[in-house]
Amino acid sequence: MRFSFIPLFLIGIASTASAETPLSAAEFDEYTRGKTMFYAADGARYGAEQYLRNQRVRWSFLDGDCKEGSWYQSGADICFVYEDDPNPQCWQFFLEPGGLSAQFTGEGGGDVLYEVGSEGEKMQCLGPKVGA
Repeated sequence: MRFSFIPLFLIGIASTASAETPLSAAEFDEYTRGKTMFYAADGARYGAEQYLRNQRVRWSFLDGDCKEGSWYQSGADICFVYEDDPNPQCWQFFLEPGGLSAQFTGEGGGDVLYEVGSEGEKMQCLGPKVGA
């Protein structure tokens, strides 16, 4: 899955992320740590991510199914690895006037996520799925 996790900002802003300097790991960590951020792509809500201590994350496509993971810096990219997929999902993050934007740099590249407001909304993670 090329357009996987992560995790960004208001769709109406027409800025080109490539014209700016990507955030370093320290800048990214400072901006995100301890927050839950909601993201959109192509004008539609896409998912949410909780940014925990020690570069740990929890991602959801807003369906109640959450994935644990971690992130690390690789060159100018911030790469995420999740419990169900060992392949890194790498992005370049940019701080814009309205929040973060992220450009996917993996195979196929080009996808952009934007941070969107989520006044009072919480990311929901349902318990494990058990069946009969």
